Amino acid sequence: MAPPVTERGLKSVVWQRIKAAVFDDCRKEGEWKIMLLDEFTTKLLASCCKMTDLLAEGITVVENIYKNREPVRQMKALYFISPTPKSVDCFLRDFASKSENTYKAAYIYFTDFCPDSLFNKIKTSCSKSIRRCKEINISFIPLESQVYTLDVPDAFYYCYSPDPSNANGKDSVMEAMAAQIVTVCATLDENPGVRYKSKPLDNASKLAQLVEKKLENYYKIDEKSLIKGKTHSQLIIIDRGFDPVSTVLHELTFQAMAYDLLPIENDTYKYKTDGKEKEAVLEEDDDLWVRIRHRHIAVVLEEIPKLMKEISSTKKATEGKTSLSALAQLMKKMPHFRKQITKQVVHLNLAEDCMSKFKPNIEKLCKSEQDLALGTDAEGQKVKDSMRVLLPVLLNKNHDNYDKIRAILLYIFSINGTTEENLDKLIQNVKIENDSDMIRNWSYLGVPIVPPSQQGKPLRKDRSTEETFQLSRWTPFIKDILEDAIDNRLDSKEWPYCSQCPAVWNGSGAVSARQKPRANYLEERKNGSKLIVFVIGGITYSEMRCAYEVSQAHKSCEVIIGSTHILTPRKLLDDIKMLNKPKDKVSFIKDE
Repeated sequence: MAPPVTERGLKSVVWQRIKAAVFDDCRKEGEWKIMLLDEFTTKLLASCCKMTDLLAEGITVVENIYKNREPVRQMKALYFISPTPKSVDCFLRDFASKSENTYKAAYIYFTDFCPDSLFNKIKTSCSKSIRRCKEINISFIPLESQVYTLDVPDAFYYCYSPDPSNANGKDSVMEAMAAQIVTVCATLDENPGVRYKSKPLDNASKLAQLVEKKLENYYKIDEKSLIKGKTHSQLIIIDRGFDPVSTVLHELTFQAMAYDLLPIENDTYKYKTDGKEKEAVLEEDDDLWVRIRHRHIAVVLEEIPKLMKEISSTKKATEGKTSLSALAQLMKKMPHFRKQITKQVVHLNLAEDCMSKFKPNIEKLCKSEQDLALGTDAEGQKVKDSMRVLLPVLLNKNHDNYDKIRAILLYIFSINGTTEENLDKLIQNVKIENDSDMIRNWSYLGVPIVPPSQQGKPLRKDRSTEETFQLSRWTPFIKDILEDAIDNRLDSKEWPYCSQCPAVWNGSGAVSARQKPRANYLEERKNGSKLIVFVIGGITYSEMRCAYEVSQAHKSCEVIIGSTHILTPRKLLDDIKMLNKPKDKVSFIKDE
């Protein structure tokens, strides 16, 4: 069976692979090394280990390969880098000539396949200084125990920009993404059946074909030289336009809400307590964060004070007060359980910061958003006129332009596209002419904006019996897809396979007529299988939450969800606005 989330799943798997492929491979008793990382491998290691883990592996210091460094000629260096011209050139600079080598010798480990041109460059320049040169096939970031990212936010522009001059750039981005996705499968030791969402765009189909081809090649030449057949897992590839609603809706589960409303950068939350500015990293090493990140804000606000009372009462140090100032006093008096309370203070601050944004404006907005998204109100009555739901939002002077644009988009999604005349009126009334491309450019993702689509909207699962909060009635589409995939209910025309479907998912698996078929036969065969999902162009925190919820409900199948990058509504709208601009005006984060 798939390992439980508490073992930090994917992060743990990646760290064990790196330990075996890199550190165990070059270990020499009593020998210390310097480690060189580039931008990508810095993020990769930061996501799955701590400095203490590296010390235990014989690493004394970690350096940035791009920076100038003092030579340490008596020590060997371990280079863990991406196979890019920039990283390889930095390595070659360290071993320019034997008399001026920066280090005694080099062990090089590439995240992924190193092109022959780069490999030959290394070979001709400094082969005598190299003790090892290997590819370890881990070219993704394990962001959470069930979430990965390829860390290529610029892929969004290449995949969805209408500019024909980007065709070559798009092809190379697709090739690179396919290679990275294969390393996800390889790390999980899976050769999955690959399928994709067939409409409205062809990105998913193209990427799925590339991944299938690369998987075939990878498993022909794996370490054991054995051809690995298809495993009991599925890989599903989807274009971002499959669910526009979940990308712009205000979410009220803790993690999604915090990242939407607060300026959290690199998972670092800044807050004030006891008059001092502090910061905390929101990560899976914090058990409390793992426990509450997917809960509704109302539940979080009840739970944290309860936990604080429990700790306080066990120490008999307060008279039931759980205000932040009382807790600050308590921490000064009792350093031995300061750490225990610190986490709770962080999350209480985080929850209170969310509520300070929510109460004045977002609360009213959420009701309108839910009605537009679902087409029904909290009582289940059909919304007869979506414009009447939208207008109060647009007339409210307290909402900023981003919130108004999000509401307009939900209105357009709800009616499956609108007329040019209607859209022009909305844009002029709200005075968002400069940002109108945040709305219009959704059409490049295959989402109907103008004119209205003649095709019906996809049917949704009936979840009316599920308990929800009134302002959180919407369920992301991905949850329907995950559940249908596990229950073998995805339409094969809409979700075709690139390869032969693994028997476990295609309903076959005939049992002899003489044998009595066991009721749980299919479940037993699926046991331990994985459902790997990749969304081209970003996933939301609410979609990440769905992967955990579905894994919890279907214990026999673990869902691993990933994308090019992680989205927040504002960042996505900024990216969508740039889609019809020439690429020299779009600043890309990632160095080629």
